[in-house]
Amino acid sequence: MRIQQLIYTASIALMLSACSKEAKISLETAKVEVGEISESVTATGTVESVTQVDVGTQVTGIIDKLYVDYNSVVTKGQLLAEIEKTLLESDLKSADANMESARLTYEYNKTNYERDKKLHDKQLISDYEFQTSAKDYEVSKTSYDKARADRVRAAKNLNYAEIYSPIDGVVISREVEVGQTVVSNMNVANLYVIADLDNMQVVGNVDEADIGQVKLGQAVTFTVDAYPEMVFNGTVTQVRLNPTTESNVVTYEVIVAAPNPEHKLIPGLTANLTIYVTQEKDILTIPNKAFRFLPHDYPDAKNLPAAPADVEPFMAAEPDMKRVWVVRDNALVPVTIKTGVSNGAVTQVISGIGENDVVAVEYDMGMPQMGMPQGMGDGERSPFAPQPPGQRKK
Repeated sequence: MRIQQLIYTASIALMLSACSKEAKISLETAKVEVGEISESVTATGTVESVTQVDVGTQVTGIIDKLYVDYNSVVTKGQLLAEIEKTLLESDLKSADANMESARLTYEYNKTNYERDKKLHDKQLISDYEFQTSAKDYEVSKTSYDKARADRVRAAKNLNYAEIYSPIDGVVISREVEVGQTVVSNMNVANLYVIADLDNMQVVGNVDEADIGQVKLGQAVTFTVDAYPEMVFNGTVTQVRLNPTTESNVVTYEVIVAAPNPEHKLIPGLTANLTIYVTQEKDILTIPNKAFRFLPHDYPDAKNLPAAPADVEPFMAAEPDMKRVWVVRDNALVPVTIKTGVSNGAVTQVISGIGENDVVAVEYDMGMPQMGMPQGMGDGERSPFAPQPPGQRKK
């Protein structure tokens, strides 16, 4: 047991001796380079069509014919369905007859009124007779106007028996079957739902912590589970201010326009959005660590750029003004620069330094590699180390 303790003590002494060796100090630098800066916000949303129309009928009747079905591609003005027209045609004929009767009565009373007016002007008939004739004329005129209006309504209802597509699109829902009776009361009875799949949008739910960075016109990429290997592009077209709160989580709706020429996007798909709130290309960039660098004098270190004797604190006149230390002629020179956008790792340089300038980032305290203490190699093992699997203890 005493021999094992002596070996352990010697091992600790050798390790402490190795750690006490002098560390090598070097200066880590970075070149000012042309690059890009992007910062994004993630969200989830639902794919919807920009234009979606419920096609219905304003008249009551029995569905006689259906010309399109699910997934049918339709154009504006295309005939979609017909309602049985027998009753509607009868209503139109009745309206025509009533209008003709009213017209004859109106013309008869108009002739009597004009004749009685001339006689009344010559005082050949009494006031009572003239007033009666005038009343009959006005009543027949009103009845004729009503009959014409009823005829227009009947003709319009007959036209409503033919259902036409109001837009170009694709039928995504069919609500009726042939022979089914549709009843039009206060609400229009729906037959089809038609969506324009050429122009889709994603309604994204952005967290309240990120909504302040989302602006109109920002670029968006998103994926859907139906095509996991495809990336779709879009643009922010609307940021809605009405919040939604669910389980104490506040989100805001962001509308993203997404062209869909291949009709791969369909309503209802779940989309995973990446909104690029910052995206700058072909700009000068430097690491953010350069702003935190402070020069120090290490007399024993070799090959380090000379550091100034005194470093005064930097007071920025404006928030976008920063100080960096540029390596020039083997010396650290303070330079004030104007900065732009940042993503937390690198920052845009607007002015102050140019491409290929070298800035100091940090001092690297390189530690020497510690070797294994003598006597602890492959030939011998520490008595305190666990034995390899399958090896017998000595």
